[in-house]
Amino acid sequence: MSLRSVVVSRDADPDAGEADAPRRGRGAAWLGGALLLGVTAILGFRVADSDGLTPVPQILAFLPWLLAPAAAGLLLAALARWRTGMVWGVAVLALLAWYMEPYGTSDPPEGKAVAELRVMAANIEYGRETAGLLRAVRAEQPDLLFVEECDHACSATLREKLPRADYPYRESVDAYGPEGSVLLAKVPLKPAPGIDATLGMPGAVADVQGHPVRVQLAHPMPPMPRHVDLWRKELKAIEKYAAAGKGRSTIVAGDFNATQDHAAFRSLLHGGGLRDAARLDGASRTPSWPTTLPAPLGAQIDHVLVTPDFAARDTRFLELGATDHRALVVTLTLHR
Repeated sequence: MSLRSVVVSRDADPDAGEADAPRRGRGAAWLGGALLLGVTAILGFRVADSDGLTPVPQILAFLPWLLAPAAAGLLLAALARWRTGMVWGVAVLALLAWYMEPYGTSDPPEGKAVAELRVMAANIEYGRETAGLLRAVRAEQPDLLFVEECDHACSATLREKLPRADYPYRESVDAYGPEGSVLLAKVPLKPAPGIDATLGMPGAVADVQGHPVRVQLAHPMPPMPRHVDLWRKELKAIEKYAAAGKGRSTIVAGDFNATQDHAAFRSLLHGGGLRDAARLDGASRTPSWPTTLPAPLGAQIDHVLVTPDFAARDTRFLELGATDHRALVVTLTLHR
């Protein structure tokens, strides 16, 4: 075939590119619609105050990630000049922005400040980062230390390396793997029933400068595909514990395996009369897990929850090392 015939052949259909444009537009609209539909489906559970079934609870833990497919859906709708899709995309992004706002109140407590204590909560992943925990404890000097996934070896190391002169009070559930948990304190602890759950949740009553404070370690099962109902049940058990205090000073701290975007966690806060210390200190959505992701991409599932007679400050999330969680440290002030 000669060069001339090729040129003539191309010139014979000058509108071929224009004919492809509607097809490309329809493809962009379909893809944008699919993205927006997926995001809308997840948002529907958030609006309905429900965690749904797998994979909804797992996706809700990373709700801010939905900004990416929502923005992509809006862009594709704009490229396709699909007005309905553009309105849809803007609405979805606005709703996501609304739900990304910190949950719960942050009003300061009434009354006089009567006591202060430093609290640390750390999941050290099967005891793997006991050394990093010890470094953090020596640097931060918490008055109350909540340690999740502290196995027998971890528990023994804490006994040896944190002498009774520093942490004379202790409550624990001694077990292998993730089931072990330890609660250490510089302030006096009176034994109290913990929460019966799959993973260890010891409890006590602390004497904080003459003021009794109920303290409870939290570590419900994560919402894995086969354990979503158990996860809900154990979060509900924590809620019932908090509510049973009937307004008495209470601290519940640990790995809740839940974020503010989970209905079960919001129910715990509301029904238990608790507030999130990170929220009180303006640190909502600061990621605590997993450490394998850059900090902005993680989820805040480690919390220190308190009754409204506490204020919070100096909240920080610390890198310990070989654990998938960041430790949470916060200074609490008790008011009367």
